[in-house]
Amino acid sequence: MNLCDTSAVDLLEKLSTRQLSAEELMLATLERITSVNPEVNAIVALQDPDVLMAQARATDENPIQGPLNGLPMAIKDLVNVAGITSSQGSPIFRNHVPANDDLIAARLRSAGAIPIGKTNTPEFGLGSHTFNPVYGATRNPYDPARSCGGSSGGAAVALATGMVALADGSDMMGSLRNPAAWNNVYGFRPSWGRVPSEPAGDLFLHQLSTLGPMARSPCDIGLLLDVMSGPDPKQPLTCASEPVSPVNIDNLDGVRIGWLSDWGGAFPMEDGILSLCCNELSIFADLGATIDEVPPPFDSERIWESWITLRSWSVAAELQPQAENKDALKDSALWELERGQALGAMEVHAASVTRSDWFRRAVELLSEYDALVLPAAQVWPFPVELPYPQAIGGVEMDTYHRWMQVVTPVSLLGLPCLSIPAGFGPGGLPMGMQLFGPRGGDAKILALGAAYHAVTRWPQRRPAMV
Repeated sequence: MNLCDTSAVDLLEKLSTRQLSAEELMLATLERITSVNPEVNAIVALQDPDVLMAQARATDENPIQGPLNGLPMAIKDLVNVAGITSSQGSPIFRNHVPANDDLIAARLRSAGAIPIGKTNTPEFGLGSHTFNPVYGATRNPYDPARSCGGSSGGAAVALATGMVALADGSDMMGSLRNPAAWNNVYGFRPSWGRVPSEPAGDLFLHQLSTLGPMARSPCDIGLLLDVMSGPDPKQPLTCASEPVSPVNIDNLDGVRIGWLSDWGGAFPMEDGILSLCCNELSIFADLGATIDEVPPPFDSERIWESWITLRSWSVAAELQPQAENKDALKDSALWELERGQALGAMEVHAASVTRSDWFRRAVELLSEYDALVLPAAQVWPFPVELPYPQAIGGVEMDTYHRWMQVVTPVSLLGLPCLSIPAGFGPGGLPMGMQLFGPRGGDAKILALGAAYHAVTRWPQRRPAMV
């Protein structure tokens, strides 16, 4: 058995029954990192191997601690992890070594995971392309000359190359859906409030971003989601939720899925993306589901204007402590900060009214369908040196993030969404689809994904470098 290519479910079952030692798994993990990471630069701030091996041996000598007992994990570099440099990809925090874990890191550690380092991210997590002035760019393992997406790009690449079996991500504007698609793995944006963020700053207003799990199968996703989930008494909008693991593999007879395509032409797409996704939708049909093409259910520009208003307002609030360090911020961070600072209260209110209108319409639509589907990206992985695509099919992009507009209908409403691999296009580059449903329908979406995965098993088509 090649440990680095084994599912998290199987690894953890063997660890819990002592058929596999944490020491053996840590050794295999470090060997894979040594072999692969220099080419892709996905894992950063890697801890001393001797220290990690000692932690693994100590795990073997003690009682089972939790569902992730003995599993090596690299944690996204937007999360503070005690004793490990946590830079957020910014020179401002280049040497920041926290004394305490953020909530999500504490939950992973309490479940028995062994933090080995961090996964690379764009500066402050802004932009769906993983590069920063602290660690440089993370490269796509299917073509190292291409972007791996972002902001959970390091996490997706670490999964695709077998350097980790599970990874945490976060998602505001496709930050785990886009890299999952571009690296042939799964990423799950849970219903907003299911997975709490850090209980800091405002606790009521900014309902956009969420943490979520990434893995090489929906069953592995479910296992990590249960560890990450659960209310935090310090956060009023988090919610209790039923466990989703083990994830069911549903019979799809009677299931209705709506295909939203390019939203009636509103979302420009590079050639080949829509045809690839349509081909993959036939797999759901083969499993018994009914697939309908759905016309645009809401005005895309209203969604976009609502989204960029609420996003800039939220990001500016996060960046406000850095307002005196504007010279140290990258262009996109400065754009968000200044735009958010200039917003008036009634502009924010109007954006929230639009969000409410779209939510009401989505509830109607999802009463007709078990799930809806959109592509997970509008472009194929682009050259790693390019900051972001400036045009798609001759259509100019008017912001640094307009090229990811396809994720905003889900993000604006906080719906549960599984980014599922859709196979490969030109030059063997991966692509994915967003499979999403009503708020609270996390288990159903994962079950649909598990049925699809049982047939396709796309993540088992590994990059040539491994």
